[in-house]
Amino acid sequence: MIKGAIFDVDGTLLDSMEIWEDAGVRYLRRIGVEPEKDLSEILYPMTMTEGAEYVKERYRLTFALDEIVQGVLDTVRDFYFYEASVKPGAKKLLSWMKEKNIPMAAATASDREHIEAAFKRLGIDGYFGRIFTCSEVGAGKRHPLIYEKAAAYLKAEPGEILVFEDAFYALVTAKNAGFRTVGVYDRFSEDEQEALSRQADIYLRNLIDWKWKERMIL
Repeated sequence: MIKGAIFDVDGTLLDSMEIWEDAGVRYLRRIGVEPEKDLSEILYPMTMTEGAEYVKERYRLTFALDEIVQGVLDTVRDFYFYEASVKPGAKKLLSWMKEKNIPMAAATASDREHIEAAFKRLGIDGYFGRIFTCSEVGAGKRHPLIYEKAAAYLKAEPGEILVFEDAFYALVTAKNAGFRTVGVYDRFSEDEQEALSRQADIYLRNLIDWKWKERMIL
């Protein structure tokens, strides 16, 4: 019997992974600079500081490095505050969970401020008893700590909890810790879908598919 659910946010509940691919592009356009066509691919493997150094030199920006970094962070913040959208079927899934009296928590690698603002704007904040962030628990999702903290809050054992994730590595972490897992398709992790579908206890091409899967967990 399922006694709780833990939801990842970016790529699972929110269609928000794009900001992590084009934050640099968006920042440059905000300051009136047209970026090169493949800038996102160039910046992707870099740290925030390395990316700031690259765009400062490449586009001859007069801003200090810390100003560029802050500008990119502000771009990300504004995306969550004003633009990030909920994925199709998410609200119905959350409503179904609530109707079944299944308590829910969110587990995210993003900043609390961003997620709380997006949830409130989108009208889904009331579904979650608590939001757990990787920075606050002190470990990323290659370690099960965030799921364990959420499980303790939900007052249920890992085998009684569903963990919804779009990232393969995070889902594997949860599964190895004894949680029941739901893999959720996201277009920004297309190359992981085959592995995700094999590893997950339940795999959803989209959250609307939940209505066909719910009988598998009750």
